[in-house]
Amino acid sequence: MLARFSDHTRQELSILSKIALPLIAAFLSEYLMFVTTKIVVGQLGYLELAAVGISGDLTFEVLVILIGLLSIVGVLCAQAEGSGDKKQAGLAVRQGFIISTAVGMPAMALIWNMDIVLALTNQDPRVVELARPFLHFITPSVLAVLYFSVLRSFVAALSRPKAVMYITVAAVPANYLLALLLVNGGWGIPALGLAGAGLAMTIVSWTMFALLLLHVYITDDLRGYGVFASRWKIDLAICREITVLGIPVAGLLIFEASLFTVVSILAGIINAETLAAYQITVAWFGIPFVVAIGIAEATMVRVAQGIGQGNWQRARDSGMFGMACGVLLLGSMIVFPVGLTDTIISIFISNDDTGSKTVSALATNFLMIAALFQVFDGLQAIAARALRGLKDSLVPLWIAGFGYWIMGIGGGVLLAFPANMQGIGLMWGLAMGLFTTGVLLAIRFHRLTANRIIRQLRQAELKNTG
Repeated sequence: MLARFSDHTRQELSILSKIALPLIAAFLSEYLMFVTTKIVVGQLGYLELAAVGISGDLTFEVLVILIGLLSIVGVLCAQAEGSGDKKQAGLAVRQGFIISTAVGMPAMALIWNMDIVLALTNQDPRVVELARPFLHFITPSVLAVLYFSVLRSFVAALSRPKAVMYITVAAVPANYLLALLLVNGGWGIPALGLAGAGLAMTIVSWTMFALLLLHVYITDDLRGYGVFASRWKIDLAICREITVLGIPVAGLLIFEASLFTVVSILAGIINAETLAAYQITVAWFGIPFVVAIGIAEATMVRVAQGIGQGNWQRARDSGMFGMACGVLLLGSMIVFPVGLTDTIISIFISNDDTGSKTVSALATNFLMIAALFQVFDGLQAIAARALRGLKDSLVPLWIAGFGYWIMGIGGGVLLAFPANMQGIGLMWGLAMGLFTTGVLLAIRFHRLTANRIIRQLRQAELKNTG
């Protein structure tokens, strides 16, 4: 029996790794595009770092919310693959493009005017002024990012995400070099400052989408799913399913995004140095988070494939195994913020910069707290997507609302201001919110799948006795 268990574990690890590792590389590369942009502009000064940091974070969170809504396309594709219905997968992708366009246009208007939001939240006027050109030039990337996410969900659902990995890994140095050129000028191109950083990301984003689209088009077996069917029309049933299931997912991500966004805004209200230190910390704990997202997306695919086959035991095993792998891997990554604190800080800010000592001292404390909560940040991401593979999205929304807003933001505000802990209080609020949400979502998955399996066993017993 132990041998069978060991064989099953090795098989699940092999399958999960096949999906997760390319996705981890892909998500990490996409995130590193933002990080390398911060590195480039951080050399201009801590105000420039704060401006691109907060405006880039807000843009990234808007995109994450919309990608969450569109992630239902991946669930539908995975379940269609599990049931052997290729045409249904292709139909889901086409509807995903239609919905991407519908939600992407207002998102572009929001990001273009995000400087107004920054001004209304009492950010440093110098930060707001510096952020404006970056926001204007990154706005055209929105549709490219959403279209790319639909195709990424499609190929991941088929357990073939390697092309996504190759494209996104290549995009990191391309974005870095292009940002260096456009921000600082050279080769006959004038220095565009922060506008150049936004323009670089837009160019790279559209190139990424074009390359993945070409890959899907020229790969014969992928074309067999009917993504490029001649008749492109709205399928109300599929669009309704994506929307009905996707809105609670987007709501959960709004709660999650708002946790980090509000902390960023509150850090800026305290002072620009606290905001800059928080941006350095975000740059680190975003790395274990996107690693967790790769495991989470793979777990979601495995859970959804199990449901597509009508096998709840397999779905449960895949979900629990994915969460266990995530906790172990992110736990091992704690050594980086603890052991390489000075190195991480030095990447983003120069010792010669005004205010660097204050920023460095704050960032050191922030990184120690981030090391403690990064495991639960990953757990909540994996558990939420495992539940998404079950098409369970409403209850996780309420769990996230309680964890992120009541425990995270509420607790952080109390610690930061009435308790006068300032930025340290905000970080402990993050820790409380992520711990609460991660544990509750994992319990939800455990109970939901266990109850469903018990029900199936009872139905089978009744059928046999009848």
